[in-house]
Amino acid sequence: MGTDNLFHKRKAKASESLERRKARRASYDKVLIVCEGEKTEPNYFNELINFYKLNTANVEIDGTCGSSPKSVFERALELYQKEECRGDAFDKVYCVFDKDSHDTYDETLIKISAQKPEGVFHLAISVPCFEYWLLLHFQYTTKPYHATGSSSIGNEVLKDLKSVFPEYEKGSEDTFEKLSDQLEFAKNNAQRSLKHALVHKPHYIDG
Repeated sequence: MGTDNLFHKRKAKASESLERRKARRASYDKVLIVCEGEKTEPNYFNELINFYKLNTANVEIDGTCGSSPKSVFERALELYQKEECRGDAFDKVYCVFDKDSHDTYDETLIKISAQKPEGVFHLAISVPCFEYWLLLHFQYTTKPYHATGSSSIGNEVLKDLKSVFPEYEKGSEDTFEKLSDQLEFAKNNAQRSLKHALVHKPHYIDG
């Protein structure tokens, strides 16, 4: 009898906590963004949240999973299922990672695209890396990046970014704010770049 009462009290307390969390949220979607980086990408998205004054109860950022696409997806799925079990599932889940040269890239794309429920899990991929998106704030480019000697693909992009944005540092907490005036320019460049990449897919995406 005492055990039953304790169970019902705990259940009621959990239900009250859930309702309080829901009450704090705005009317738009509850969103989860899982990033491969611990600082650079999470800091960027947290800046975005502050810049647009989004409700932090609606948007959760996680960057604790490691750098492989597989680990990003597994962490996203873990957090989604945790909230789903509590009766408060995310409406949208974004998996943010670079293509680079990860062995698990292709298989992870397939898994995310097939993940149920349909329309919840989404890919947010940088090809070849996140710094390419930042570079598009300054210029439109379809330059095919390659590793050169001991310099990785990511470092090659970083060199070009630093040539136009010398104060940039990975993990900085003011990148979004510094580039906010150029955001629409970057979005237009990204759309142009995507169209170009799809036409030249073997060279730009698979190569």
